Order: sequence, then structure tokens, then C-alpha cells
Amino acid sequence: MNILRMTSGRVSAVALLMSVLLAGTAATAQTLDQLNSERIHLPNGWALTPVGTSIGLGDLPLNMVVAPGRKYMAVTNNGQSDQSIELVDLAKGVVSDSMPIRRSWLGLTFSEDGHYLYAAGGTNNCILRYTVADGKLTQSDSIPLGPRWPNAIWPAGIAVNKGQLYVVTKDDKSLYVLDLASHAIMQKIALPGEGYACLLSPDKKELYVTCWGGDAVLIYDTQSWQQLASIPVGDNPNDACLSRSGKYLFVANSNDNSVSVIDVKHRKVLETLNAALYPDAPDGSTTNSVALSEDERTLYIANADNNCLAVYDVSHPGSSTSKGFIPVGWYPTCVRVMGKTIFVADGKGFSSAANPFGPNPIQRRQRVNYQAGDAQKPRDVQYIGALFRGTLSMIPEPDAAQLAIDQQAVYANTPYNKGEEKQAQGEEGNPVPRTVGAPSPIQYVFYIIKENRTYDQVLGDMPEGNGDSSLVLFGQKVTPNEHAISRDFVLLDNFYVDAEVSADGHNWSSAAYATDYVEKTWPTSYGGRGGKYDFEGQGKTGWPKGGYIWDHCKAAGVTYRTYGEFADDGKPNIPAVEGHFCPYYTGFDLSVRDTVRYGQWVRDFDSLVANHAVPHFNYVRFGNDHTQGLSMGKPTPFAFVADNDLAFGLFLEHLSQSPIWSQSVVFVLEDDAQNGPDHVDAHRSTAYIAGGYVKRHFVDHTAYSTSSMLRTIELILGMSPMSQYDAAATPMWRCFADTPDTTGYMALPAQVDLNDKNTVASIWSKRSGQMDFTREDRVPDREFNEILWKGLKGDQAPLPAPHRSAFVRPAAQGDND
Repeated sequence: MNILRMTSGRVSAVALLMSVLLAGTAATAQTLDQLNSERIHLPNGWALTPVGTSIGLGDLPLNMVVAPGRKYMAVTNNGQSDQSIELVDLAKGVVSDSMPIRRSWLGLTFSEDGHYLYAAGGTNNCILRYTVADGKLTQSDSIPLGPRWPNAIWPAGIAVNKGQLYVVTKDDKSLYVLDLASHAIMQKIALPGEGYACLLSPDKKELYVTCWGGDAVLIYDTQSWQQLASIPVGDNPNDACLSRSGKYLFVANSNDNSVSVIDVKHRKVLETLNAALYPDAPDGSTTNSVALSEDERTLYIANADNNCLAVYDVSHPGSSTSKGFIPVGWYPTCVRVMGKTIFVADGKGFSSAANPFGPNPIQRRQRVNYQAGDAQKPRDVQYIGALFRGTLSMIPEPDAAQLAIDQQAVYANTPYNKGEEKQAQGEEGNPVPRTVGAPSPIQYVFYIIKENRTYDQVLGDMPEGNGDSSLVLFGQKVTPNEHAISRDFVLLDNFYVDAEVSADGHNWSSAAYATDYVEKTWPTSYGGRGGKYDFEGQGKTGWPKGGYIWDHCKAAGVTYRTYGEFADDGKPNIPAVEGHFCPYYTGFDLSVRDTVRYGQWVRDFDSLVANHAVPHFNYVRFGNDHTQGLSMGKPTPFAFVADNDLAFGLFLEHLSQSPIWSQSVVFVLEDDAQNGPDHVDAHRSTAYIAGGYVKRHFVDHTAYSTSSMLRTIELILGMSPMSQYDAAATPMWRCFADTPDTTGYMALPAQVDLNDKNTVASIWSKRSGQMDFTREDRVPDREFNEILWKGLKGDQAPLPAPHRSAFVRPAAQGDND
């Protein structure tokens, strides 16, 4: 029956749906003790206690629609790996059909009679029509909007009306009106931003369009196609729902934690609902879907990054009141209501996971017993971008007593609270202040970002830490400086990146947040389905409302400079970086060694030292540990990583010999961990810290994240947190001593010839040579992982035993050696 999970104290999915949908009876209540006993910890420090029952879905479900007659619900899965359109039999509580689709994204609607389902075809730039019969889908038509990618159209929200199809698009920012019979494009209307959703008024005379990047809801007359109104709403509006009367429109605004309640007749916003867990919370709730209860008295709001639903009493629009919160799965992307049941698409399912088979692939089509939707389902390579499967949660509408219990669970799952924005964890007298704005003896922060490695892949051979040496590719011989720095200063073996890939990784590393624009669009390009890389500040719609760390430095009066990050080809990607970057520092370019970049930094740094003008925050990019695989004539992966390691060692040596060493600290992380295996969790990565006030010969088992590192930097520099994630993160104060040790660091020479080239022709070199390494992450990383493992370990390299575990925090916060 494809049942994934049944929470204790609740009835089965079949019984639930039969009783609630058909008979309207209530489900058994769930106690707080039951929820607490089932808590699932995520590597970012947040937790899950999803309520209700659930069935497994595909990779990244983004949208759901209920068919006329309410027998079926359709789901579109738009992740990095396999994509599909699924049909859920609501009475039976099962997926009755799953139709694989090469390219799809978001748009989904049934015909008025329910005989057809229309789905947006992603970068194929078409709308697919499926015939729905007896719980099965059969593709019966394809309606083109234009040529396929690289022609940039990318259909999003769709609606059907009396022989016409309405489509809003992301890439060419347009509204298309098509004739269903002839497929002719009758109208093409420019939109002020990336189109997301469109829905019709009850009388079908008006069409409401949300524009992701336009911060507005547009209203069109469906006869004349004149724009009737443009109503300003919050930042990055996306999903919307309409009251049955058509009087009120509710719009989710993903970038400012809010919902706009619109009086449609008078074309104005009546009120704005704060969906966050605390008033005036910074970025981080990611409010991205809305649904009304059947009686239209209650609004359910999906907060993707809070892993919950916010619940509002909207029986009197303009005077709505908060009712509480409901815990759901990881990154809820869509909420719908039918009868007395709330349906939630959990984009990342119920757990993070280890990936010991990434990049050591298991045999194709290996058959084992597993639960539907299990994140540990065997795959060719356990690539992080495809590791997590979505779920459909089915939740009985809670009464006041149950909602009070559910709300307590939500707050217990959430490490963020308003108090920690100004007063962080720590100890008095530590160089990392607890209070924002308190002085620190550390005056200069150097923040180095690298590319794509897991902990086990590099430091798994260090006996001092929690490593698996069988997963090591770039160990002591290849990375002698990273090993020495981990031993001489602090070994961090419990550090987790907040991102899955570089697209969101550079945003998490620079803002402690990635918007829903970033999170929902990177899987298309990373799955080889087309789409541009517009993430590292290159696409304004992807910017967080509060800005990046450079914006926050500017606001706080902290001097800053960037070397290659958010500054490509000698120009800034965002306004805050203008005039604050080294113009001759090379950004991502694998033809240039990191040791050359080190020389570029030295030239700039020494001139700043001489003029007593070293900025307090310095962001440096050393990305050649990305490698070019086994591409013929290119440096070997070992040479690439060794060059990166030497550049880091030389950087630290030069800084330690400078007059500002005793007042400096160096933080180093990977933007993501997508390019390797790890036996603890696919998000676990290497991180390094060094400086005058950093402890020596210390092992810190504390669970830290990307946001932890940013929070530590902010506290040192007297800056407030940028998002809910760094506000909630554990600062790295345990890594610091209250008195400085000014002993310098001497870089270790490379033990690998940096001039080594790939010279052996093989299937792995051929496949590497076919990949595009001109920009970060243009290569299919799942395949790239396989190339690195097989190419470096050998075709017959033995595979390690698999690990099966949901993430559990490996050590208590204070468990250090």
C-alpha cells in the first residue's frame, strides 16, 4: 500500500482517510510525550516530529492539486534525480500511479471535468496532458510554448478555462494564453518578475498571477487580457489560494515570513499575517504555501524552513488571529485541505542520512526490502542531491487541545528563539562574545570557502576523530596541511554544511539562508535538465531579503573585502561588493592554481598591511579541491586537492608571520559536501579553524554547522545574525582560549607532484572529458562522484559495508577531548 510511516497514537492512512473524508470523524489525539519520543534530529540543529500518517512520494514534491470529485490528488515531483507525476487515491491512501517524466516543474491542474491532468514540462517548455482513468495516467498530448532549452521559457503555474490554457513562466517572465484544440498561442503578456502561480476567480472572469521576483499579485481580465490591477505584496510571493466566494485572496511571501490577505474587489491588502514562530524574526521561515479549511475559517501556512504549518483564524479577514503551529516533515513545500484532513508535501521527507555509497556506487538495480520513500533506498551513487525522498503527510484537522500539543512540539523542534539573537551560548571572558556588540580581542576574520568535500573523504584517516578510513580519497599524503592544522589547532569531526550543493551552498555560506527560489530551482540544472546557474548573487530573485554577509558588514560599519566570492570576472555580483573586492583575484577557474590565488592574495594583503588598512572581514575563495576528475591532460584529482591544501597552508603561514596574527582568526569550510561519501551523514564536511586565540591540540566533537561558523564570525565582529539559522546555531566558542598563543604555522610542502596530469585513457577519462568544468557544478555530480571513486580506487575497489541511520547528534554539546 506504499505506506511509509504511521505515528503511534494515530490511525492508519486508510482508516484515517476513510473515516475523515467519508464519515468526517476525528482521529485519535497524540500526546506530547509521543511526539517527543519520536523526535528526529537534523544535521542543521533543527528537529522533526511530523504528525499524522504519511506515504512516500518522489524526489522534491513541489505542488499538489485535488481532482474534481475529490477522488484523486495529483503530485508533481521535481527533484534532481528521478522526476514524476503521481496520482494519489485518497480513499485508499495509496499512490495509484506514478508516471516518470524527464522534465517537469511546479505547474499542475485538472481539467474542469477531471478527465485530464495538465503538468508543466519544465525546461522542455511545454505542457503535458494526461488522461486520468481508473486511477491511472496516460500521456495524451504535449502543448509546446516554444523550442526546448536552451530556449529560456520554463513554465510554472497553469490554469484551464473553457478550452484555453493559461501558463505563467519563470525564465521569460510571461503569461501565455493558449488554445487547447489548436495549441496556438493567443496571447503572450510580459510579467514584472518570474511567474510562479496563477488561479482563476470563481466566475472565471479574472486571473490572479503571483510573480516571484515582482513582489506583486497581478489581476487580468480573461476576455480582453487587460491588466486590471497590480497589488504590491511581500517579498517573493509564490503560492496563493482563494476563498470560494472569490472575495479574499491569500498569498504566501517566502522571503519575509508572511501572508498577504487581499480584498479582491477593492484591490488592496487588508492585512499581513506573520507566519514566523516569533514576531520580527529575520529571514528563515520560508512561507511558501497556503490553504483554507473547508469552512474557510482557518488558514494553514507551510513554513518550509521551520518545518511546520502556521495556523490562523481568518474568519474575519482584516482581524485574523494566530491559532498556533503544527509540526510536519522536512521542508514542506505545499499544503492543501480536503474535508477534515490537511495534506502536506514534505519536500525532503523525514530525515537526513549517511551516504557511505557516495561516491562508491552499488550495483545497479540491487534489490533489497525497504519502505516506500526510504531515504536509504539503494541507488547507483548516494549523491546528496538525490538522497532524500519526499512524503505526503495526512493530518486530521486538530482541535484546540491537540493544536496546543502540536505547537509545543514545534517550539521544541526549533533551536531559534528571539533571545539568542542578542545573547548567544558561550562563556564569559571567551574571545567569542555572547552579546552582540560586546568587544572581542580578535579584530580580523579571514573566512575561506572551498568546494564540495565530506569529512570522511579527507580526514577520515585521523584516529583522533570519528572517521571511516575506508572512505578516504584525499588523506594525509594529499592534504598534509589540513591534517597538520587539524592536529595543531582544532579537529572538528562533527561539522555539517547547511546546503546540498554549491547553488544553495554559496548562499548558505554567505547568508545563513537560501531562498525558496534557490532551493526549488537548482535541482533542475543539477539533474541535467537545463537551466542557468544564477545563484551566487547572479540572479536578484534569489537574494535573501536581509542581504548577504557583506550587506550586514556594511550596515554594521565593519570593513570588508572579498577575494573571488560573489565577484566573478573582475566585477561584483551584488551591489554591496562593489568597491570591496580584489580586482585581480581569480574567481572560479580550474585552469588557475589555488597557489596562484594565494600569491594574488599576498600581493593585496601585504599592501593593506603596509597601509594599516586590512579590513576586519576578509572572504577568500580557494576552490580547486573541486578537481576536474580524470579529464585527459588536466591535473589529476590528487594534484588539484594537493594544490588547494598547499595554498591553505601557505595562506596560514603568511598570516601567522604578519603583525596582525595575534588578533586574527581563520575559518575554513566547504560550501557543500556533495562530492563524496560520509558514514555519519551526507552533510558532514571538513572545517578548520586557526588563529592566535584558537586552542591548540584540541578535538571538538560539538555539532556545528555552516550557520554556526557564521554566527561565530558575527559575534566576533559585533554583528547581529542574518537569519533564523545563524541566530539559532551553536557558536564555536569551545574552540577558543582566553589567552593567545602566537606561535606561527609553517606550511608543509606538497607530497604530491602538482604537475601530475591525467595521462591514462580510460572510460573514466573519457567521461571526465565530456564534462563542463568552466563553472562550478556544471558537471553531473552524481556521475562525477563515481568517476573519482572508480578512477582513483580502481574499477574493482571493494565497497564498504553500508550504514543505515537517521541522523542523531553523535555527541553531547560539551563532549570534547
